[in-house]
Amino acid sequence: MTEKELILTNLLECSRHELYFKNKPLSKEQERELSKILKLRCAGVPLQYILGFSEFMGIKFKVDKRALIPRPETEILVETAIKYVSSIPACGGTGKYQVSSKNILDIGTGSGCIAVSLAKFLPNSKITAVDISQKALEIARENAGLNGIADQIEFMQSDLFSKFEIPALPVGRRISNFDIIVSNPPYICSDEIKKLPKEVQYEPKLALDGGCDGLNYYRRLIKESPSFLGEGGLLIMELGIGQLEQVKNISEQSKRFIFIEAIKDYNKINRVIVLRRDRENG
Repeated sequence: MTEKELILTNLLECSRHELYFKNKPLSKEQERELSKILKLRCAGVPLQYILGFSEFMGIKFKVDKRALIPRPETEILVETAIKYVSSIPACGGTGKYQVSSKNILDIGTGSGCIAVSLAKFLPNSKITAVDISQKALEIARENAGLNGIADQIEFMQSDLFSKFEIPALPVGRRISNFDIIVSNPPYICSDEIKKLPKEVQYEPKLALDGGCDGLNYYRRLIKESPSFLGEGGLLIMELGIGQLEQVKNISEQSKRFIFIEAIKDYNKINRVIVLRRDRENG
């Protein structure tokens, strides 16, 4: 739907079809609400924050300033993980593809759009969702509850893997290896953030800032994730424009991953990279 259609269908609580075939005038209250929405849009506030929701993978998510707005490009990351989930054995398995469940870690979960979508489409999987922001985790938990899969996702506040390294874990708990680690990390160069469109300036900087060259989190993920990936486990990450070769170089220098493939988005831009933990060096 167009932005105008989104505003009006939300305001009139009708479908897109009804919008065009039912000549329903706005009430005075709806007119005031529409005026408020238009003023906020003119100020640059993202429509998703104004309406309070966004769609991702056909699922409705609550969104606000606590987390980044889900992007269509990130759906490719989820689709890639789903594609691969039946192609590797569970950790500790026999090497044959006989296990129907997978242990998946979502690093930088934000609104929870990736974790919730994976839980919805892979109901036999166990999802762990991590974010450094407690506020982001709050809305991610809300979205898990709203979509009825709260029991399938474990949420944890952590700066990437930092909490996983704490030895004093609760009795009986241990960190097990993951079959797949997915991440849409911050990948905007620090100096570029202030040049982004006005709308993006309303989103949390923590979810955007990838350091001076935009690659800080790729370096950390590639360095730290092998310790938490099972044998032959996958690291699947979203990429910024033009970052594929740089991320591949970081991976090659680490000698701990094998490059599997890159997936292009709808604009033919390399958007997702798939790495497999090297069985010999990982």
